[in-house]
Amino acid sequence: MPQMAPINWLILFLIFSFTLVIFNMLNYYCVLYTPMKTSQSLTTQSTSLNWKW
Repeated sequence: MPQMAPINWLILFLIFSFTLVIFNMLNYYCVLYTPMKTSQSLTTQSTSLNWKW
């Protein structure tokens, strides 16, 4: 069985890299994060971290 030509390995590498980049971009941009308000998040965090021993 003949070996694959180097150009085929290069094409497979480029296709794999392109697919990986597209997959990661889609996963990153599909999730919409809602930004928290800093003043409310700081007050809720500070009160929730005060433990009553």
